Amino acid sequence: MINEQAITSADKTFFLLRRDIVEGEIPSGAKLSETELSTKYAVSRAVIREAINRLESCRLVERKANIGARVVALTPQGLVELYEVREALEGMAARLAARNMTDQEIADLNALLNQHFQEVKGGESYYQEAGDVDFHYRIIQGSKNQHLTNMLTNGIYHLVRMYRVQLGMAGPRVTTAFDEHRHIVQAICNRDEELAEMLMRRHITYSRKNIEQKLAAQAGSNRRQQA
Repeated sequence: MINEQAITSADKTFFLLRRDIVEGEIPSGAKLSETELSTKYAVSRAVIREAINRLESCRLVERKANIGARVVALTPQGLVELYEVREALEGMAARLAARNMTDQEIADLNALLNQHFQEVKGGESYYQEAGDVDFHYRIIQGSKNQHLTNMLTNGIYHLVRMYRVQLGMAGPRVTTAFDEHRHIVQAICNRDEELAEMLMRRHITYSRKNIEQKLAAQAGSNRRQQA
């Protein structure tokens, strides 16, 4: 898991609320009521207010005049802008991981993929929890570049996960995504920095296109329901 410890009640509430937003327990676009959330999480409104402020800095929540705080909506334009940044930064992370990961860390990454295979081979899901059991998180850490790691894990990581968990970790692409992970690890194992970057960037582009299709299908379904 991500190396985060809940020091205070506010920390714990923030982590729980963030998880529920990322996992879709609180739907994208939903209005956030301090009163309702304070009841749900059994904390004061002040604690909820602090958590919402922190979620806004993670780009999971946005405030609009006369509306208040809402969970960000998952949109095609938001996806494109986010994944353009993700492709560049995670491509760089894969390049640096090929240079900087130890042989043991690469062996551990292979072991992680072997665990993932047990899940992928049996169905239509490739769910990965946040943190060390997430393939992408492990490579980000393997870059050994603190500025890059901070930009990804404290910056866009959870917003990226929101798209991945709700739209990208299920369906027929899961076995293809797993194979792409295998090829990335092989390039890292071979210390081929250029290939590792290229494969990661291509992998994220394919992922974006997959999610775009699902967003388009959702939009079409919503229009039919409203007709």
